[in-house]
Amino acid sequence: MASFSLTQSSWDQALGALLPADYQSRADAFLDQVYSEETPTYPERENVFKALQACPLEDCEVIILGQDPYHQPGQAQGLSFSVPDGMKTPPSLRNILQELGDDTGSIKLGQDLTPWAKQGVLLLNAVLTVKDSSANSHKGQIWEELTDAVIKAATADPRPKVFILWGKSAQAKKKFIDTGKDLVLESVHPSPLSAYRGFFGSKPFTAANAFLEKHGQRPIDWLR
Repeated sequence: MASFSLTQSSWDQALGALLPADYQSRADAFLDQVYSEETPTYPERENVFKALQACPLEDCEVIILGQDPYHQPGQAQGLSFSVPDGMKTPPSLRNILQELGDDTGSIKLGQDLTPWAKQGVLLLNAVLTVKDSSANSHKGQIWEELTDAVIKAATADPRPKVFILWGKSAQAKKKFIDTGKDLVLESVHPSPLSAYRGFFGSKPFTAANAFLEKHGQRPIDWLR
């Protein structure tokens, strides 16, 4: 197997064993193309693989799967649902934080979810890039092959994990998860279009921590 170093993270060894030999060259060519176009692509190129870099495979306990990055300037960080602190909170993130407050009884200050990633929460989007003002514009081009492999690598790791799948796009990857070992929490997407149809009241945060503690793993401090 050729050396795989696309994401520059500890995930690369596991991903290289799951992906075709030409995947890295195809992904690099795609990145060269979209970041050279006049229309901006988000996130910044150096943050495309930030989710994997911020949450190494050996530390990963929880996977929260989103669709694709925010498509307005300054929002996307490379972490699903997260935006820099001080920015106007996107509607889906606002609903996530509302459910967090209802679930735990406390409120998280700030919209930057990097502290979650540093505790072992993989904030992964199914598609890792997006064109300015064009949601899901890079769907079906290169990234699903990689993110399918991430899910396979995560569930193959012997430590039990929690997969939080919000919406149909995330739930499509359930077929790759070992549901006999790992906990899968599913609900509708937290967007305003669907949040009142099963996202609110789903209590994913306390459910995830109860599972982790049951299996002798460190719970996530969701309020950080």
